Amino acid sequence: MQAVILCGGRGTRLHEETSFRPKPMVPIGNHPILWHIMRHYRAYGIRDFVLCLGYKGEVIRDYFLNFRHNNADLEVDLASGEVTLLSQEKVDWRVRLIDTGLEAWTGTRIRRIIRHIQSDCFFATYGDGLANIDLDELLSFHREQGKQVTVTAVRPPSRFGELLVDGAMVRSFIEKPQTGAGWINGGFFVFERSALDGFPDDDNLSLESTVLEKMAARGELAVFKHDGFWQCMDTYREMQHLNDLWASGRVPWAKP
Repeated sequence: MQAVILCGGRGTRLHEETSFRPKPMVPIGNHPILWHIMRHYRAYGIRDFVLCLGYKGEVIRDYFLNFRHNNADLEVDLASGEVTLLSQEKVDWRVRLIDTGLEAWTGTRIRRIIRHIQSDCFFATYGDGLANIDLDELLSFHREQGKQVTVTAVRPPSRFGELLVDGAMVRSFIEKPQTGAGWINGGFFVFERSALDGFPDDDNLSLESTVLEKMAARGELAVFKHDGFWQCMDTYREMQHLNDLWASGRVPWAKP
């Protein structure tokens, strides 16, 4: 199995950070959010990644080309230029960095990397969201349903704390719970490799408003409901919330 991650958008709502780097490279703690996403997939045995690059894709290329040196303690001999790794983060990821176009929409980006998919189905997600989704359960569900695509549905987190009130007393307080209102697209897809057959390879193919809508109309879009932690990073407030969680030592998107 491979995991495809959409990394090419401009992230304009987080312009404070994305004016000089792509949103997947915005840091949560000491690592970009992309590292956290990939680490979650690796916890479920996925080590092969295809990254759909676009806006400021060179920043992501440089990160992985220099990954070992940038995530290690080093000794540098300035006379000889020799570099010795004193310690390093042990990762065994294989990463394909594919330029899918500067202006391409989400469906186009996935359409353009299909030639790099080596199995009958693959995972896919956005490069700006974290969740504690059980990927083994997601894949099993997809196979049981026998559809072309499975999308994970999530309940969006509230911006505010939730109060359980009894008269003049608060009986419980929950900080920023997942709301009970409605389900939304949380990413974390499973695609059959053939799902995008017949769709055009042009810049304006939307995954959400074209591919998924047509799959739903054909009865080929299954939904995996996830009631646990999920958080996107569209705004500065959401970025800060994820950083606060990391700094507190509570990392709800990490596999136990």
